[in-house]
Amino acid sequence: MAGFRDTLSKLLKARVPVLLVESYEEQRVLAEIAAVAQDALQVRTPRGLWTWSATRGLVSPDGGGRQGTTGAEAALDAAQRIEEPAVVVFTDLHPALGAGGRPAEPGVVRRLRDLAAAFRSGPVPRTLVLVSPVPHLPVELAKEVTVVDFPLPAEAEIRAVLDAMISANTASGRIRIDVDERGRERLAKAALGLTLHEAENAFARAMVDDGVLDAHDLSVVHEEKRQAVRRSGLLEFVDDSVPLGDIGGLENLKRWLAKRDGSWLAEAAAYGLPAPRGVLITGVPGCGKSLTAKAVAAAWGLPLLRLDIGKVFAGLVGSSEQNMRGAIRTAEAVSPCVLWLDEIEKGFAGGSGDSGTSARVFGSFLTWMQEKTRPVFVIATANDFAGLPPELLRKGRFDEIFFVDLPTRAERAAIWQVHIARRLRHPAVAGDLALDHALLTELSELSEGYSGAEIEQAVVGGLVDAYAERRPLRRDDLLRALMNMVPLSVTQAERLDAVRAWAENRAVAATAAEDWDLDNRAAGSAHAGGPQGGRRVEF
Repeated sequence: MAGFRDTLSKLLKARVPVLLVESYEEQRVLAEIAAVAQDALQVRTPRGLWTWSATRGLVSPDGGGRQGTTGAEAALDAAQRIEEPAVVVFTDLHPALGAGGRPAEPGVVRRLRDLAAAFRSGPVPRTLVLVSPVPHLPVELAKEVTVVDFPLPAEAEIRAVLDAMISANTASGRIRIDVDERGRERLAKAALGLTLHEAENAFARAMVDDGVLDAHDLSVVHEEKRQAVRRSGLLEFVDDSVPLGDIGGLENLKRWLAKRDGSWLAEAAAYGLPAPRGVLITGVPGCGKSLTAKAVAAAWGLPLLRLDIGKVFAGLVGSSEQNMRGAIRTAEAVSPCVLWLDEIEKGFAGGSGDSGTSARVFGSFLTWMQEKTRPVFVIATANDFAGLPPELLRKGRFDEIFFVDLPTRAERAAIWQVHIARRLRHPAVAGDLALDHALLTELSELSEGYSGAEIEQAVVGGLVDAYAERRPLRRDDLLRALMNMVPLSVTQAERLDAVRAWAENRAVAATAAEDWDLDNRAAGSAHAGGPQGGRRVEF
Protein backbone atom coordinates (compact mmCIF):
# COMPACT_ATOMS: atom_id res chain seq x y z
CA MET A 1 0.00 0.00 0.00
CA ALA A 2 3.02 2.32 0.04
CA GLY A 3 2.27 3.46 -3.52
CA PHE A 4 -1.32 4.42 -2.69
CA ARG A 5 -0.32 6.23 0.48
CA ASP A 6 2.41 8.18 -1.29
CA THR A 7 0.03 9.20 -4.10
CA LEU A 8 -2.72 10.20 -1.68
CA SER A 9 -0.28 12.20 0.44
CA LYS A 10 0.85 14.24 -2.56
CA LEU A 11 -2.71 14.87 -3.74
CA LEU A 12 -3.80 16.02 -0.28
CA LYS A 13 -0.80 18.34 0.06
CA ALA A 14 -1.58 19.71 -3.41
CA ARG A 15 -5.16 20.37 -2.23
CA VAL A 16 -6.75 18.48 -5.10
CA PRO A 17 -10.44 18.96 -4.25
CA VAL A 18 -12.16 15.75 -5.43
CA LEU A 19 -10.72 12.23 -5.75
CA LEU A 20 -12.26 8.97 -6.93
CA VAL A 21 -11.02 5.63 -5.55
CA GLU A 22 -12.34 2.50 -7.28
CA SER A 23 -12.68 -0.36 -4.80
CA TYR A 24 -15.17 -2.78 -3.29
CA GLU A 25 -13.27 -2.73 0.00
CA GLU A 26 -14.60 0.34 1.76
CA GLN A 27 -13.06 -0.48 5.12
CA ARG A 28 -9.57 -0.96 3.68
CA VAL A 29 -9.86 2.32 1.78
CA LEU A 30 -11.05 4.18 4.89
CA ALA A 31 -8.21 2.74 6.97
CA GLU A 32 -5.60 3.84 4.42
CA ILE A 33 -7.10 7.31 4.04
CA ALA A 34 -7.20 7.75 7.82
CA ALA A 35 -3.56 6.65 8.12
CA VAL A 36 -2.49 9.36 5.66
CA ALA A 37 -4.89 12.17 6.59
CA GLN A 38 -4.08 12.06 10.31
CA ASP A 39 -0.28 11.76 9.92
CA ALA A 40 1.53 15.10 10.13
CA LEU A 41 4.54 13.58 8.37
CA GLN A 42 2.36 12.70 5.40
CA VAL A 43 0.27 15.86 4.96
CA ARG A 44 1.85 18.52 7.22
CA THR A 45 -1.62 19.58 8.45
CA PRO A 46 -3.51 16.59 9.96
CA ARG A 47 -7.13 16.42 8.82
CA GLY A 48 -10.23 14.93 10.38
CA LEU A 49 -11.93 12.05 8.59
CA TRP A 50 -15.62 12.61 7.80
CA THR A 51 -17.67 9.81 6.23
CA TRP A 52 -21.00 9.60 4.43
CA SER A 53 -23.21 6.65 3.54
CA ALA A 54 -26.81 6.48 2.41
CA THR A 55 -27.84 4.85 5.70
CA ARG A 56 -25.87 6.84 8.31
CA GLY A 57 -25.63 10.21 6.61
CA LEU A 58 -22.66 12.52 7.22
CA VAL A 59 -20.63 11.47 10.28
CA SER A 60 -17.99 13.70 11.89
CA PRO A 61 -14.57 12.49 13.11
CA ASP A 62 -15.90 12.15 16.66
CA GLY A 63 -18.71 9.83 15.49
CA GLY A 64 -21.52 12.36 15.65
CA GLY A 65 -24.02 12.30 12.81
CA ARG A 66 -25.49 15.34 11.06
CA GLN A 67 -29.26 15.27 11.02
CA GLY A 68 -31.00 15.22 7.65
CA THR A 69 -27.94 14.27 5.61
CA THR A 70 -28.84 10.80 4.35
CA GLY A 71 -29.79 12.37 1.04
CA ALA A 72 -26.89 12.96 -1.34
CA GLU A 73 -27.67 16.63 -2.10
CA ALA A 74 -28.13 17.57 1.56
CA ALA A 75 -24.91 15.73 2.48
CA LEU A 76 -22.90 17.59 -0.18
CA ASP A 77 -24.28 20.90 1.06
CA ALA A 78 -23.28 20.01 4.62
CA ALA A 79 -19.82 18.87 3.49
CA GLN A 80 -19.25 22.19 1.73
CA ARG A 81 -19.93 24.02 5.02
CA ILE A 82 -17.13 22.17 6.87
CA GLU A 83 -14.65 24.86 7.93
CA GLU A 84 -11.83 22.76 9.40
CA PRO A 85 -9.08 20.71 7.72
CA ALA A 86 -10.90 17.58 6.57
CA VAL A 87 -11.03 14.60 4.27
CA VAL A 88 -14.66 13.77 3.49
CA VAL A 89 -15.29 10.23 2.19
CA PHE A 90 -18.56 9.47 0.33
CA THR A 91 -19.18 5.74 -0.19
CA ASP A 92 -22.62 5.51 -1.84
CA LEU A 93 -22.67 8.33 -4.36
CA HIS A 94 -22.07 6.34 -7.56
CA PRO A 95 -25.79 5.58 -8.26
CA ALA A 96 -26.48 9.33 -8.30
CA LEU A 97 -23.63 9.81 -10.80
CA GLY A 98 -25.08 7.45 -13.39
CA ALA A 99 -23.42 4.12 -12.54
CA GLY A 100 -25.25 1.00 -13.70
CA GLY A 101 -26.97 2.76 -16.61
CA ARG A 102 -28.96 5.13 -14.41
CA PRO A 103 -29.22 8.79 -15.43
CA ALA A 104 -27.02 11.09 -13.36
CA GLU A 105 -28.88 13.38 -10.96
CA PRO A 106 -28.33 16.99 -12.12
CA GLY A 107 -28.56 18.38 -8.58
CA VAL A 108 -25.79 16.06 -7.33
CA VAL A 109 -23.56 16.83 -10.31
CA ARG A 110 -24.01 20.58 -9.84
CA ARG A 111 -23.26 20.42 -6.12
CA LEU A 112 -20.11 18.37 -6.74
CA ARG A 113 -18.84 21.04 -9.14
CA ASP A 114 -19.64 23.79 -6.62
CA LEU A 115 -17.94 21.83 -3.83
CA ALA A 116 -14.83 21.30 -5.97
CA ALA A 117 -14.57 25.04 -6.57
CA ALA A 118 -15.09 25.81 -2.86
CA PHE A 119 -12.52 23.25 -1.67
CA ARG A 120 -9.99 24.39 -4.25
CA SER A 121 -10.04 28.04 -3.15
CA GLY A 122 -10.94 27.70 0.54
CA PRO A 123 -8.70 28.90 3.38
CA VAL A 124 -8.28 25.43 4.96
CA PRO A 125 -7.30 22.15 3.24
CA ARG A 126 -10.34 20.02 2.43
CA THR A 127 -10.71 17.08 0.05
CA LEU A 128 -13.71 15.01 -0.99
CA VAL A 129 -13.00 11.33 -1.73
CA LEU A 130 -15.56 9.25 -3.62
CA VAL A 131 -15.23 5.50 -3.00
CA SER A 132 -17.02 3.49 -5.67
CA PRO A 133 -16.94 -0.09 -6.98
CA VAL A 134 -17.23 1.29 -10.54
CA PRO A 135 -15.16 4.15 -12.00
CA HIS A 136 -18.11 5.90 -13.64
CA LEU A 137 -18.30 9.68 -13.88
CA PRO A 138 -20.66 11.91 -15.89
CA VAL A 139 -18.93 13.98 -18.54
CA GLU A 140 -19.44 17.19 -16.54
CA LEU A 141 -17.14 15.87 -13.80
CA ALA A 142 -14.47 14.30 -16.00
CA LYS A 143 -12.12 17.28 -15.52
CA GLU A 144 -13.06 17.94 -11.90
CA VAL A 145 -12.28 14.52 -10.40
CA THR A 146 -8.85 12.87 -10.07
CA VAL A 147 -8.95 9.06 -10.21
CA VAL A 148 -6.60 7.23 -7.80
CA ASP A 149 -5.76 3.55 -8.19
CA PHE A 150 -6.33 1.45 -5.08
CA PRO A 151 -4.55 -1.92 -5.29
CA LEU A 152 -6.02 -5.21 -4.20
CA PRO A 153 -4.44 -6.79 -1.11
CA ALA A 154 -0.75 -7.60 -1.46
CA GLU A 155 0.62 -11.05 -0.76
CA ALA A 156 1.77 -9.98 2.72
CA GLU A 157 -1.77 -8.91 3.68
CA ILE A 158 -3.30 -12.14 2.39
CA ARG A 159 -0.59 -14.18 4.07
CA ALA A 160 -1.37 -12.47 7.38
CA VAL A 161 -5.03 -13.49 7.02
CA LEU A 162 -4.05 -17.07 6.15
CA ASP A 163 -1.61 -17.37 9.06
CA ALA A 164 -4.18 -15.98 11.49
CA MET A 165 -6.79 -18.49 10.30
CA ILE A 166 -4.30 -21.36 10.55
CA SER A 167 -3.35 -20.34 14.10
CA ALA A 168 -6.98 -20.06 15.19
CA ASN A 169 -8.02 -23.41 13.69
CA THR A 170 -4.89 -25.25 14.83
CA ALA A 171 -5.67 -24.25 18.41
CA SER A 172 -9.25 -25.53 18.11
CA GLY A 173 -8.08 -28.94 16.82
CA ARG A 174 -11.03 -29.26 14.44
CA ILE A 175 -9.00 -28.62 11.28
CA ARG A 176 -5.85 -30.47 10.26
CA ILE A 177 -3.21 -28.22 8.72
CA ASP A 178 -0.99 -30.05 6.24
CA VAL A 179 0.88 -27.24 4.46
CA ASP A 180 4.52 -26.26 4.89
CA GLU A 181 6.02 -22.83 4.29
CA ARG A 182 6.09 -23.36 0.53
CA GLY A 183 2.48 -24.52 0.57
CA ARG A 184 1.39 -21.42 2.49
CA GLU A 185 3.18 -19.23 -0.03
CA ARG A 186 1.40 -20.97 -2.90
CA LEU A 187 -1.99 -20.50 -1.23
CA ALA A 188 -1.32 -16.83 -0.56
CA LYS A 189 -0.12 -16.24 -4.12
CA ALA A 190 -3.13 -18.12 -5.48
CA ALA A 191 -5.41 -15.70 -3.61
CA LEU A 192 -3.83 -12.62 -5.19
CA GLY A 193 -6.53 -10.76 -7.09
CA LEU A 194 -9.15 -11.39 -4.39
CA THR A 195 -10.30 -8.95 -1.75
CA LEU A 196 -9.42 -9.77 1.84
CA HIS A 197 -12.98 -10.97 2.46
CA GLU A 198 -12.90 -13.15 -0.65
CA ALA A 199 -9.53 -14.62 0.33
CA GLU A 200 -10.78 -15.32 3.85
CA ASN A 201 -13.89 -17.00 2.43
CA ALA A 202 -11.76 -19.13 0.09
CA PHE A 203 -9.47 -20.29 2.90
CA ALA A 204 -12.45 -21.04 5.13
CA ARG A 205 -14.10 -23.12 2.38
CA ALA A 206 -10.86 -25.00 1.84
CA MET A 207 -10.66 -25.87 5.54
CA VAL A 208 -14.24 -27.00 6.02
CA ASP A 209 -14.47 -28.87 2.70
CA ASP A 210 -12.71 -31.97 4.05
CA GLY A 211 -11.37 -30.80 7.40
CA VAL A 212 -7.85 -30.49 5.98
CA LEU A 213 -5.91 -27.56 4.57
CA ASP A 214 -3.31 -28.84 2.11
CA ALA A 215 -1.85 -28.21 -1.35
CA HIS A 216 -4.94 -29.65 -3.06
CA ASP A 217 -6.98 -26.70 -1.78
CA LEU A 218 -5.50 -24.44 -4.46
CA SER A 219 -8.50 -25.42 -6.58
CA VAL A 220 -10.86 -23.90 -4.00
CA VAL A 221 -9.00 -20.59 -4.17
CA HIS A 222 -9.11 -20.72 -7.98
CA GLU A 223 -12.88 -21.19 -7.76
CA GLU A 224 -13.15 -17.84 -5.96
CA LYS A 225 -10.97 -16.18 -8.60
CA ARG A 226 -13.24 -17.49 -11.32
CA GLN A 227 -15.93 -15.09 -10.16
CA ALA A 228 -13.67 -12.06 -10.70
CA VAL A 229 -12.72 -13.30 -14.15
CA ARG A 230 -16.34 -13.89 -15.14
CA ARG A 231 -17.27 -10.33 -14.14
CA SER A 232 -14.67 -8.88 -16.54
CA GLY A 233 -16.49 -10.32 -19.56
CA LEU A 234 -13.27 -10.35 -21.62
CA LEU A 235 -11.49 -13.34 -20.13
CA GLU A 236 -12.67 -16.92 -19.85
CA PHE A 237 -11.63 -19.10 -16.93
CA VAL A 238 -10.78 -22.45 -18.57
CA ASP A 239 -11.60 -25.46 -16.40
CA ASP A 240 -10.51 -28.15 -18.86
CA SER A 241 -7.57 -29.61 -16.93
CA VAL A 242 -5.20 -31.78 -18.98
CA PRO A 243 -2.29 -33.66 -17.39
CA LEU A 244 1.01 -32.85 -19.07
CA GLY A 245 1.55 -36.59 -19.54
CA ASP A 246 -1.52 -36.75 -21.79
CA ILE A 247 0.37 -34.82 -24.46
CA GLY A 248 2.05 -37.36 -26.70
CA GLY A 249 5.58 -36.28 -27.62
CA LEU A 250 6.80 -32.64 -27.56
CA GLU A 251 9.36 -33.69 -24.94
CA ASN A 252 11.60 -30.69 -25.62
CA LEU A 253 8.77 -28.25 -24.92
CA LYS A 254 7.58 -30.22 -21.89
CA ARG A 255 11.08 -30.25 -20.37
CA TRP A 256 11.36 -26.50 -20.91
CA LEU A 257 8.07 -25.95 -19.10
CA ALA A 258 8.87 -28.40 -16.29
CA LYS A 259 12.10 -26.55 -15.46
CA ARG A 260 10.13 -23.32 -14.92
CA ASP A 261 7.57 -24.77 -12.53
CA GLY A 262 7.53 -22.58 -9.40
CA SER A 263 9.77 -19.90 -10.92
CA TRP A 264 7.31 -17.19 -9.85
CA LEU A 265 7.73 -18.01 -6.14
CA ALA A 266 9.78 -16.00 -3.63
CA GLU A 267 12.40 -18.76 -3.54
CA ALA A 268 13.12 -18.18 -7.25
CA ALA A 269 13.20 -14.40 -6.78
CA ALA A 270 15.73 -14.78 -3.95
CA TYR A 271 17.81 -16.85 -6.35
CA GLY A 272 17.77 -13.90 -8.76
CA LEU A 273 15.44 -15.61 -11.22
CA PRO A 274 12.74 -13.45 -12.88
CA ALA A 275 9.27 -14.86 -13.43
CA PRO A 276 8.94 -16.38 -16.93
CA ARG A 277 7.22 -14.16 -19.50
CA GLY A 278 5.74 -16.77 -21.79
CA VAL A 279 6.12 -18.80 -24.96
CA LEU A 280 4.89 -18.50 -28.52
CA ILE A 281 3.98 -21.88 -30.00
CA THR A 282 3.57 -22.03 -33.77
CA GLY A 283 3.44 -24.88 -36.23
CA VAL A 284 1.21 -27.41 -37.93
CA PRO A 285 -2.49 -27.30 -36.99
CA GLY A 286 -3.75 -30.15 -34.81
CA CYS A 287 -0.41 -31.06 -33.25
CA GLY A 288 -0.99 -30.09 -29.62
CA LYS A 289 -0.44 -26.33 -29.34
CA SER A 290 -3.72 -25.52 -27.60
CA LEU A 291 -3.57 -28.71 -25.54
CA THR A 292 -0.18 -27.61 -24.20
CA ALA A 293 -1.67 -24.37 -22.86
CA LYS A 294 -4.22 -26.33 -20.85
CA ALA A 295 -1.64 -28.84 -19.65
CA VAL A 296 0.94 -26.33 -18.39
CA ALA A 297 -1.66 -24.54 -16.26
CA ALA A 298 -2.67 -27.86 -14.70
CA ALA A 299 0.95 -28.93 -14.17
CA TRP A 300 1.87 -25.65 -12.49
CA GLY A 301 -1.32 -25.46 -10.42
CA LEU A 302 -2.23 -22.04 -11.86
CA PRO A 303 -5.55 -20.75 -13.21
CA LEU A 304 -5.81 -20.68 -17.01
CA LEU A 305 -7.39 -17.60 -18.56
CA ARG A 306 -8.24 -17.39 -22.25
CA LEU A 307 -8.32 -13.95 -23.85
CA ASP A 308 -10.86 -13.66 -26.65
CA ILE A 309 -9.43 -10.97 -28.92
CA GLY A 310 -12.79 -10.73 -30.69
CA LYS A 311 -14.42 -9.47 -27.49
CA VAL A 312 -11.70 -6.84 -27.13
CA PHE A 313 -12.73 -5.31 -30.45
CA ALA A 314 -16.46 -5.66 -29.80
CA GLY A 315 -18.58 -2.88 -28.38
CA LEU A 316 -18.59 0.86 -28.88
CA VAL A 317 -16.17 2.71 -31.14
CA GLY A 318 -13.11 3.71 -29.14
CA SER A 319 -13.65 1.08 -26.45
CA SER A 320 -11.15 -1.50 -27.79
CA GLU A 321 -8.13 0.06 -26.08
CA GLN A 322 -10.04 0.27 -22.81
CA ASN A 323 -11.13 -3.35 -23.17
CA MET A 324 -7.53 -4.50 -23.64
CA ARG A 325 -6.41 -2.53 -20.58
CA GLY A 326 -9.27 -4.05 -18.60
CA ALA A 327 -8.34 -7.59 -19.67
CA ILE A 328 -4.69 -7.01 -18.74
CA ARG A 329 -5.70 -5.51 -15.39
CA THR A 330 -7.88 -8.53 -14.62
CA ALA A 331 -5.12 -10.99 -15.56
CA GLU A 332 -2.62 -9.16 -13.35
CA ALA A 333 -5.11 -9.11 -10.47
CA VAL A 334 -5.59 -12.88 -10.78
CA SER A 335 -1.83 -13.56 -11.13
CA PRO A 336 0.05 -15.81 -10.85
CA CYS A 337 -1.81 -17.29 -13.80
CA VAL A 338 -1.44 -18.52 -17.36
CA LEU A 339 -2.92 -16.23 -20.05
CA TRP A 340 -3.73 -18.06 -23.28
CA LEU A 341 -4.16 -16.29 -26.63
CA ASP A 342 -5.26 -18.82 -29.24
CA GLU A 343 -4.45 -18.09 -32.91
CA ILE A 344 -2.96 -14.72 -32.04
CA GLU A 345 -2.19 -13.89 -35.68
CA LYS A 346 -5.93 -13.74 -36.46
CA GLY A 347 -6.83 -11.64 -33.44
CA PHE A 348 -4.48 -8.79 -34.33
CA ALA A 349 -4.81 -9.01 -38.10
CA GLY A 350 -6.81 -5.78 -38.31
CA GLY A 351 -8.02 -4.37 -41.59
CA SER A 352 -8.15 -1.30 -43.76
CA GLY A 353 -11.37 -0.07 -42.19
CA ASP A 354 -10.51 -0.10 -38.49
CA SER A 355 -8.77 3.33 -38.47
CA GLY A 356 -5.67 1.90 -36.82
CA THR A 357 -7.53 0.41 -33.85
CA SER A 358 -5.89 -3.00 -34.26
CA ALA A 359 -2.42 -1.43 -34.38
CA ARG A 360 -3.06 0.61 -31.22
CA VAL A 361 -4.46 -2.35 -29.28
CA PHE A 362 -1.64 -4.58 -30.47
CA GLY A 363 0.89 -1.91 -29.49
CA SER A 364 -0.49 -1.65 -25.97
CA PHE A 365 -0.37 -5.44 -25.63
CA LEU A 366 3.27 -5.54 -26.80
CA THR A 367 4.23 -2.77 -24.38
CA TRP A 368 2.67 -4.70 -21.53
CA MET A 369 4.45 -7.89 -22.61
CA GLN A 370 7.76 -6.05 -22.54
CA GLU A 371 7.29 -4.22 -19.23
CA LYS A 372 5.03 -6.48 -17.15
CA THR A 373 6.23 -7.28 -13.66
CA ARG A 374 3.37 -9.44 -12.41
CA PRO A 375 3.68 -13.24 -12.88
CA VAL A 376 1.33 -13.63 -15.85
CA PHE A 377 2.73 -16.39 -18.08
CA VAL A 378 1.51 -15.81 -21.64
CA ILE A 379 1.03 -18.77 -23.99
CA ALA A 380 0.26 -17.59 -27.52
CA THR A 381 -0.47 -20.09 -30.28
CA ALA A 382 -0.34 -19.42 -34.02
CA ASN A 383 -0.93 -21.51 -37.13
CA ASP A 384 0.02 -18.95 -39.77
CA PHE A 385 3.56 -17.62 -39.37
CA ALA A 386 2.98 -15.11 -42.20
CA GLY A 387 0.44 -13.30 -40.03
CA LEU A 388 2.84 -12.78 -37.12
CA PRO A 389 4.10 -9.19 -36.86
CA PRO A 390 7.91 -8.97 -36.54
CA GLU A 391 7.56 -6.94 -33.31
CA LEU A 392 5.97 -9.97 -31.65
CA LEU A 393 8.91 -12.22 -32.46
CA ARG A 394 11.77 -10.18 -31.09
CA LYS A 395 13.44 -11.17 -27.83
CA GLY A 396 11.94 -9.68 -24.70
CA ARG A 397 8.34 -10.41 -25.62
CA PHE A 398 8.50 -14.18 -25.14
CA ASP A 399 11.12 -16.33 -23.44
CA GLU A 400 11.13 -18.76 -26.35
CA ILE A 401 9.42 -19.52 -29.66
CA PHE A 402 8.65 -23.21 -30.25
CA PHE A 403 7.74 -24.92 -33.49
CA VAL A 404 5.42 -27.94 -33.35
CA ASP A 405 5.67 -30.19 -36.40
CA LEU A 406 3.94 -33.40 -37.35
CA PRO A 407 4.68 -36.05 -34.71
CA THR A 408 7.61 -38.42 -35.06
CA ARG A 409 7.23 -42.20 -35.02
CA ALA A 410 7.75 -42.35 -31.25
CA GLU A 411 5.37 -39.44 -30.68
CA ARG A 412 2.68 -41.04 -32.83
CA ALA A 413 2.92 -44.21 -30.74
CA ALA A 414 2.51 -42.14 -27.57
CA ILE A 415 -0.49 -40.29 -29.04
CA TRP A 416 -2.17 -43.55 -30.10
CA GLN A 417 -1.61 -44.96 -26.62
CA VAL A 418 -3.11 -41.91 -24.88
CA HIS A 419 -6.31 -41.86 -26.96
CA ILE A 420 -6.92 -45.60 -27.11
CA ALA A 421 -6.16 -46.17 -23.42
CA ARG A 422 -8.61 -43.41 -22.49
CA ARG A 423 -11.42 -45.20 -24.36
CA LEU A 424 -10.50 -48.73 -23.26
CA ARG A 425 -11.31 -47.82 -19.66
CA HIS A 426 -14.95 -48.35 -20.60
CA PRO A 427 -15.81 -52.10 -20.33
CA ALA A 428 -18.05 -52.02 -23.41
CA VAL A 429 -15.16 -50.70 -25.53
CA ALA A 430 -12.28 -52.82 -24.23
CA GLY A 431 -13.18 -56.33 -25.36
CA ASP A 432 -10.03 -58.35 -26.11
CA LEU A 433 -8.11 -55.54 -27.85
CA ALA A 434 -4.52 -55.68 -26.56
CA LEU A 435 -2.87 -52.27 -26.39
CA ASP A 436 0.60 -53.71 -26.72
CA HIS A 437 3.87 -52.69 -28.36
CA ALA A 438 3.05 -54.53 -31.59
CA LEU A 439 -0.26 -52.71 -32.11
CA LEU A 440 1.23 -49.31 -31.26
CA THR A 441 4.16 -49.88 -33.60
CA GLU A 442 1.85 -50.89 -36.45
CA LEU A 443 -0.45 -47.91 -35.94
CA SER A 444 2.50 -45.54 -35.63
CA GLU A 445 4.00 -46.74 -38.94
CA LEU A 446 0.71 -46.56 -40.80
CA SER A 447 -0.06 -43.04 -39.53
CA GLU A 448 3.11 -41.41 -40.82
CA GLY A 449 2.27 -37.82 -41.81
CA TYR A 450 -0.82 -37.66 -39.56
CA SER A 451 -1.25 -34.96 -36.91
CA GLY A 452 -2.25 -35.66 -33.32
CA ALA A 453 -5.78 -34.38 -33.96
CA GLU A 454 -6.11 -36.68 -36.98
CA ILE A 455 -4.97 -39.67 -34.93
CA GLU A 456 -7.58 -38.82 -32.29
CA GLN A 457 -10.27 -38.63 -34.97
CA ALA A 458 -9.16 -42.01 -36.30
CA VAL A 459 -9.76 -43.48 -32.84
CA VAL A 460 -13.15 -41.80 -32.70
CA GLY A 461 -13.97 -43.09 -36.18
CA GLY A 462 -13.11 -46.63 -35.10
CA LEU A 463 -15.36 -46.25 -32.07
CA VAL A 464 -18.23 -45.12 -34.31
CA ASP A 465 -17.95 -48.30 -36.38
CA ALA A 466 -17.78 -50.46 -33.25
CA TYR A 467 -20.74 -48.71 -31.63
CA ALA A 468 -22.85 -49.02 -34.78
CA GLU A 469 -22.63 -52.81 -34.37
CA ARG A 470 -22.79 -52.64 -30.55
CA ARG A 471 -19.53 -54.53 -30.06
CA PRO A 472 -16.08 -53.86 -28.56
CA LEU A 473 -13.43 -51.92 -30.44
CA ARG A 474 -11.18 -53.99 -32.73
CA ARG A 475 -7.86 -53.43 -34.45
CA ASP A 476 -9.55 -53.45 -37.87
CA ASP A 477 -11.78 -50.53 -36.83
CA LEU A 478 -8.74 -48.36 -36.17
CA LEU A 479 -7.01 -49.36 -39.40
CA ARG A 480 -10.15 -48.74 -41.48
CA ALA A 481 -10.68 -45.29 -39.97
CA LEU A 482 -7.04 -44.42 -40.58
CA MET A 483 -7.04 -45.55 -44.18
CA ASN A 484 -10.24 -43.61 -44.95
CA MET A 485 -8.68 -40.33 -43.82
CA VAL A 486 -6.61 -38.01 -46.01
CA PRO A 487 -4.18 -36.20 -43.70
CA LEU A 488 -3.30 -32.51 -43.79
CA SER A 489 0.24 -33.39 -44.83
CA VAL A 490 -1.20 -34.49 -48.19
CA THR A 491 -3.86 -31.85 -48.77
CA GLN A 492 -1.61 -28.98 -47.61
CA ALA A 493 1.84 -30.31 -48.50
CA GLU A 494 3.14 -27.08 -50.06
CA ARG A 495 1.96 -24.99 -47.13
CA LEU A 496 3.61 -27.31 -44.61
CA ASP A 497 6.90 -27.10 -46.50
CA ALA A 498 6.73 -23.29 -46.31
CA VAL A 499 5.97 -23.41 -42.58
CA ARG A 500 8.94 -25.68 -41.91
CA ALA A 501 11.27 -23.50 -43.98
CA TRP A 502 10.22 -20.44 -41.98
CA ALA A 503 10.77 -22.17 -38.63
CA GLU A 504 14.18 -23.61 -39.49
CA ASN A 505 16.16 -20.67 -38.08
CA ARG A 506 13.45 -18.78 -36.22
CA ALA A 507 12.07 -21.25 -33.68
CA VAL A 508 13.10 -24.13 -31.43
CA ALA A 509 11.73 -27.59 -32.21
CA ALA A 510 9.23 -28.79 -29.61
CA THR A 511 10.21 -32.37 -30.39
CA ALA A 512 13.16 -33.82 -28.50
CA ALA A 513 16.31 -34.37 -30.53
CA GLU A 514 16.50 -38.07 -29.55
CA ASP A 515 12.97 -38.67 -30.93
CA TRP A 516 13.95 -36.98 -34.16
CA ASP A 517 17.13 -39.04 -34.52
CA LEU A 518 15.33 -42.30 -33.78
CA ASP A 519 12.67 -41.43 -36.34
CA ASN A 520 15.26 -40.68 -38.99
CA ARG A 521 17.10 -43.95 -38.39
CA ALA A 522 13.85 -45.94 -38.47
CA ALA A 523 12.73 -44.25 -41.68
CA GLY A 524 16.17 -44.46 -43.28
CA SER A 525 15.98 -40.88 -44.54
CA ALA A 526 16.39 -37.43 -43.11
CA HIS A 527 13.24 -36.34 -44.92
CA ALA A 528 10.89 -39.27 -44.35
CA GLY A 529 8.20 -38.26 -41.89
CA GLY A 530 8.76 -36.48 -38.62
CA PRO A 531 9.50 -32.81 -38.01
CA GLN A 532 11.78 -30.85 -40.28
CA GLY A 533 11.39 -27.30 -38.96
CA GLY A 534 12.90 -25.70 -35.90
CA ARG A 535 16.38 -25.68 -34.41
CA ARG A 536 17.48 -28.91 -32.72
CA VAL A 537 18.36 -27.89 -29.18
CA GLU A 538 17.90 -29.58 -25.81
CA PHE A 539 16.55 -28.18 -22.54
